[in-house]
Amino acid sequence: MIIMKTLVCTEPKNLEYVTRVKPEPKSNEVVLKVKAVGICGTDIHAWAGVQPFFEYPRVLGHEIFGVIDSVGSNVTNLQKDQRAIVMPYVSCGKCDACLNGKTNCCENISVIGVHQDGGFSEFLTVPADNILPVDDNVSADAAAFIEPFSISAHAVRRANIKPGHNVLVVGSGPIGLGAAAVAKANGGNVVVADISKERQAFIEDKLELKTVNPMDDNFEESLRNAFGGRLPLKVLDATGNMHSMNNAVNLISHGGDIVFIGLHKGDVTFKDTEFHKKETTMMGSRNATKEDFQHVINLMSQGILSYKLMLTHKFKFDTLANVYEEEVVNNKNLFKGIIEFS
Repeated sequence: MIIMKTLVCTEPKNLEYVTRVKPEPKSNEVVLKVKAVGICGTDIHAWAGVQPFFEYPRVLGHEIFGVIDSVGSNVTNLQKDQRAIVMPYVSCGKCDACLNGKTNCCENISVIGVHQDGGFSEFLTVPADNILPVDDNVSADAAAFIEPFSISAHAVRRANIKPGHNVLVVGSGPIGLGAAAVAKANGGNVVVADISKERQAFIEDKLELKTVNPMDDNFEESLRNAFGGRLPLKVLDATGNMHSMNNAVNLISHGGDIVFIGLHKGDVTFKDTEFHKKETTMMGSRNATKEDFQHVINLMSQGILSYKLMLTHKFKFDTLANVYEEEVVNNKNLFKGIIEFS
């Protein structure tokens, strides 16, 4: 019997290390030795007690990279010591969404690290179908960011962005930044809208993309100038901001597509005449599928997509509980952090 260390969010604003028996895989499962976990806003909201549909106690963490420790008797496509990441969305396989290939929005979805225990643990049991191998040239840090990049990649795929398309990404948090990077990798002519001068400067420097400020009085003029006098064919809104989302229909060109990545808990309203005359397509984007994960893995393996766009802080698993409130939750300089395991 092997004992492992696990960090449990027992209740809002409380993280405790506990010891548990290292799990054994069931026939269709894999036990992963966790090596790196990205910290998401969900992990912060759960700690603070403001994450919807969340129950305690819970082991947090859904942006997970590790090495396969053991496989179940029916698992033939994976093997011990293989490097792999977790696709944390466990779908039922029976609802209409699943049967139509949209496992990302399964009616009965269970997210590892949210609805069931996640990666803040030395070992984790995962369904084999939710394990994806990664190449040796993708570092542990990079692999821990495959999940958030995949959410961005799913939105880009929803928008059907092709080479030469004019694309506006609104908001440059981790998911918006990822969407801009993936859309650029897909050949899109990308402009990013953000109100932060620091974020604008970062995007112009690191991604070499044009930026605009949606709060400027001449915003639409600047937007058209960035696209050679046109409005964008694709708008990806990653803000979750009501005013931004309500305004999206005014920013799109005729025949264009709007994809809402960020979630707003209230109503989204827009002028129907503007929506109709442009024959606008409006879509939501939730989670990601294996296709999106594989696209990101390929882009990272080829060196086209870099985790360094997001990473600002690293933490040690053994001391994380002691610094979580001060250096994670209340750290205004934290953009994306990674937890490293020994």
